[in-house]
Amino acid sequence: MARKTPLTVVALMVSGSLLLSGCTVVSDWWSETFGEASGPPEVKEEFPYVREGRIFQDTGQDAEMRFAITGLERTDDYTVMHYEVSYPDDFSGPNRNLSMAHTLVDPLTGRVYRQFLDDEGLKYGSESPNEDGLYPVHDGVTNEYTRYFPRLPDEVSQVTFVGSGLGAMTGIPVQDVENEREDPEDPNGPKHLTLDDPPPRGENLTFANRRPDEDAVADEGWVQSFVDSEIASTTRDGDREIISLHSDVMFEFDRSDLTADAADVVRRAATTLARNVDPDDPTITVVGHTDGIGNDSYNDNLSVERAESVRDLLAEELGTDYKLEVEGRGKREPIAREGGPDDEEARARNRRVEFSYVFNPTVEATEDEEYDDDGLGVAQRNVTWPAPYSDDPGSVVADGEKDGIRLEIYPLRQDGAYVIGTVAMTNTTDEPLAPELGGSETVAGGPEQFNKGTLGGFQLFEPESGLVRYVAQMDFGENRYSSFAEEVHTIQPGNTHELVAVFPAPPVDVEELTLRAGPFGEFEEIPVEY
Repeated sequence: MARKTPLTVVALMVSGSLLLSGCTVVSDWWSETFGEASGPPEVKEEFPYVREGRIFQDTGQDAEMRFAITGLERTDDYTVMHYEVSYPDDFSGPNRNLSMAHTLVDPLTGRVYRQFLDDEGLKYGSESPNEDGLYPVHDGVTNEYTRYFPRLPDEVSQVTFVGSGLGAMTGIPVQDVENEREDPEDPNGPKHLTLDDPPPRGENLTFANRRPDEDAVADEGWVQSFVDSEIASTTRDGDREIISLHSDVMFEFDRSDLTADAADVVRRAATTLARNVDPDDPTITVVGHTDGIGNDSYNDNLSVERAESVRDLLAEELGTDYKLEVEGRGKREPIAREGGPDDEEARARNRRVEFSYVFNPTVEATEDEEYDDDGLGVAQRNVTWPAPYSDDPGSVVADGEKDGIRLEIYPLRQDGAYVIGTVAMTNTTDEPLAPELGGSETVAGGPEQFNKGTLGGFQLFEPESGLVRYVAQMDFGENRYSSFAEEVHTIQPGNTHELVAVFPAPPVDVEELTLRAGPFGEFEEIPVEY
């Protein structure tokens, strides 16, 4: 899977998608998943798509901003996004938006795409007049921008955009064009660099356009999701899935033979594997892990012996249609940090046996499929249509307050294979506050990778099944991850910021979930909108 995409090969990066092949045509996969009657929703172009709200700036001058996507064009070479930004409030001096990088997300397959950059990290498209990444901004004046992304696969008809600092913008349609929009004829941005020299009233600021060249590279990756239960957890990253059976339900201390209960868990796991493993790549790698107690040699041997015990029983259940491989990685790959206040939980998390395989992309959970609530339901991937665009998060359904920060919670909204959680945070004091929202220190023994970021301590809990859904990550390879959530920075007195966190979706018959909101506590019966 490509991680850094040079412009010269971007047109070839079209594999891995099973999406709509048009606005009204239903593929066999869609028919099997949703039924003929449902059909894909009609994709309508209603540009501009507009969001307004307060964004975080590096100077603390957290201004109100209007962000409008005015076009998303797919050419033969790349994807071109046109957008406009304006600030109605007063602020001065050089400021940088502290939102995540501009990112296009395919909510069905989980592919993610970021902008083309040069070797100095500067963006292609609208050029910074001083070549420092900054642009002149004047109160009430609209700036027009163009940015370039890798070419989206032909089958992708809608994407979700994140990175404006104003939450997730779902349902943005992709426009197929022979030629992209023409460049500004006489860019006026360099002519109005100082605050005392605004453009004439009603005139937008425009900038020279630089198209990607042979030095252009762009990050491509996948949304990586993590779902947990008392019995097992599942990590999905691209076309690979890892089911991890917690060793505390598998083995006695210092033993490698399966308990009776463990044998039952492995047999149920075999049913899940038979459904989920890609028949075109039927290799299942059984990987044993230990905690950090003991020396390397001892733990390596124990992890192999445990993996072999699981492999042998799995072979009895699955038959000869699968290739079973065994690896023992001892204590070398912990997923939770040991030695802290939650050391016992962390060590329990690290003692595990994993099944790693390429999943079958044509098998998806449906509304009619019986939901597995015994803990192995973690391996189900639940997909609906991409969410239509909306700038309205709905009505507040729950609220709370902690240390001067008021939290307001809006309904959850399913977008393809993911659920978007939207919250608003308000500083009710007279002093700037940096909320302590947790992360790894608030989730005992939780996998550290999925607890990073200021909303990393948030989770969705499904009371009926006991499944816990963590905030998703974007994986760009080479251990480069980005939380699929807006970062929370210092909130100025009286200011309100709307923030989003994205989770793997529950089955379509789940109507409510519990939001675990870090130090704010738990909020039950948060509705899920489809």
